[in-house]
Amino acid sequence: MEADLRLQIKDLLVSKSNLKQQVYDNTFNLFAELKDVLHEFSTEIDEELEECLDKRIRIEYIDKGKFEARVVVAGDMLVFAMHTNIFTFEREHRIWQTPYVQADRANSYCGVINIYNFLADSFKNKRADDEGYLIGRIFVNREGKFFVEGKRQDRWKVEEFGCEQISREALLEVLERAVLYSLGFDLLMPSYDEIKRVSVEQFDSRMENTQFQTGKRLGYDFRSDDI
Repeated sequence: MEADLRLQIKDLLVSKSNLKQQVYDNTFNLFAELKDVLHEFSTEIDEELEECLDKRIRIEYIDKGKFEARVVVAGDMLVFAMHTNIFTFEREHRIWQTPYVQADRANSYCGVINIYNFLADSFKNKRADDEGYLIGRIFVNREGKFFVEGKRQDRWKVEEFGCEQISREALLEVLERAVLYSLGFDLLMPSYDEIKRVSVEQFDSRMENTQFQTGKRLGYDFRSDDI
């Protein structure tokens, strides 16, 4: 019995650990290519609009290391963050209905790159309490097959997972869709009841540090209605 358990442990370590490492390497390489796409996009847009935009309006790429990159587009900041772990999905997820995963459950293991939308001023003015919003997620597996969840990211649905290899062109389109959504995702004034009370300490400290909490949907629901 003990030998049998030990054998199961070793088999699982070999199969699952190798699989997850393969997915991780694929995701890491993909994120490196995505960073290149972000940089190229930012440079091209900035040059194309140089004569049309106020000089104070920035289109800027910021590399934050191996697992994070940012793109500033006027008043918005898109943060792209690669998670360092590998995931599979809950039993109710639609991925399990795809022929691709039904043929091999190992295809369900994915790395993920999250896309967040913040206000650029939240970072500029160090407003640590400001809220950002998850507007997209890129999932990629060991074979480079992918799907995308998120706001306006309906081009590569989970139902079609396994049909297409991720490419530089796909990454660019995901980026452009995220930028379009963010630019149209306007900052709403919080409801009166949400901000009607503030203590002297809060007012003094936050005025000093310009840290009144702000978010595009502060005080309102933010739904994943088109995911």
